Amino acid sequence: MNHMGVFASNILKYVSCAVSVGMMAVCAVLPFEAHADTYSDLVAAQNSHASSVQREQALREQLKGVQSDLLEQVVELDKLTNTQIPVAQEKADVANDAAAQAQSEADAAADRLDAARKDEQDLKEKIAQTGADYDDSHAAVASMARESLHGSNAADAMAVATGAKSTKEFVSAMQTRDALARTEANAAAADANDLNVSMNRGERLKAIEQRIAKLKSDADTKAAAALSAASEAQDVRDSLDALRVQGENRRAELEGKQDQLQSDAAKQAVQTVLLQSKIDDANRQYAQQQADAAGSANPGQSVPQPAKPGNSASSGNMTPHQPSNPVQPSQPSQPSPPSVPSTTGQGTHNGDYGNMYPAGQCTWYAYNRRAEMGIGTPSYLHNGGEWYLTAPAYGLRVDHNPQVGAAISFLPGQDGADGSYGHVAVVEAVYGDGTFLISEMNWGGPFLMHSRVLVNRSQYWFVH
Repeated sequence: MNHMGVFASNILKYVSCAVSVGMMAVCAVLPFEAHADTYSDLVAAQNSHASSVQREQALREQLKGVQSDLLEQVVELDKLTNTQIPVAQEKADVANDAAAQAQSEADAAADRLDAARKDEQDLKEKIAQTGADYDDSHAAVASMARESLHGSNAADAMAVATGAKSTKEFVSAMQTRDALARTEANAAAADANDLNVSMNRGERLKAIEQRIAKLKSDADTKAAAALSAASEAQDVRDSLDALRVQGENRRAELEGKQDQLQSDAAKQAVQTVLLQSKIDDANRQYAQQQADAAGSANPGQSVPQPAKPGNSASSGNMTPHQPSNPVQPSQPSQPSPPSVPSTTGQGTHNGDYGNMYPAGQCTWYAYNRRAEMGIGTPSYLHNGGEWYLTAPAYGLRVDHNPQVGAAISFLPGQDGADGSYGHVAVVEAVYGDGTFLISEMNWGGPFLMHSRVLVNRSQYWFVH
């Protein structure tokens, strides 16, 4: 295996093409964090740091012989794309969540304060009517006792009388009922005192005023925390944007120097790093489109963030079966995929009626990506895992040979594909060592783009 093979296998071994955080989803590792909250976090951070070191070593090995300044540019762009930006995105997500939580707590504290103030106003109105010394709790207990003691109306007395065999038994029964009622009333009064609910209105008003003071202090604290969290979140987002601008500049510089590369391994390394950077940029464009759409639909409200990719390899790969004439919902426009020279001898216009696949899904992206490459794709190949089965009916070639622009149809459950629907991606580059580079969408969430280097081409079906 040549250097690229070593690089690819190391990435698969140490990174396992883990779905990264935030809007981008690329094979990424996280740097070492010195201030871990728990021992398990510390171990995870140390392992991630070790993986990051291994990744850089493998990349440098692949770039042997490249001029030092160009080598460092490639390494820098790789770090930005696969380490620094994902970490910054994770921090931004955490900061956004913290800001939202702080605002929620501030709103709840304000609601509690309003409720306490209403209780205060209601009690002041009662005091104005019957005085501050009126004891509501004792009055309620006294009412209970009276009802128990004097609740033996004619019907109750008649029931006791008709059940008694003599006058003596009748009197005894009535005395027993009264004694039991008095006992229950005394117990109720004792419970009221024990629970501190027997305060008169003046005492209760003082207690409410003290509670209001505490609630106001709590509400002020939480409101200040919400403002601080929102400011911190904005700072983190600004830092993330700065990193992405830096990545764009690095990519532009590197794209103009590819002709300096001599070895196939170096060309492959640079091509992979550039594609991953472009994918991050496309994901950023989509996130901005989402934010703009949400802002115009809900002016003045906070903008919801795109769902963070899950940690499960199969997360987000579902591609539902399409009806004959599906109705597509309104969606933000698709970010421009990375450009690759057009290929020939692939695709077909048979059955191509436009992109009829669900927006944001892997099938939708594969159709669009192949169209960018000048390759036609039938509109109803169904789920990603079925493309290799349905494509021959339209005249498309299907085999185990990767080719730039070919769609790779993953069987259900294969390499993290959905267990029922499978998955589909597009081949971006094919290398002499048997590895190949793919791009895909909905790996971790609708519209999220991602890239991987795969090996063992014979286990995959390619639709040309």
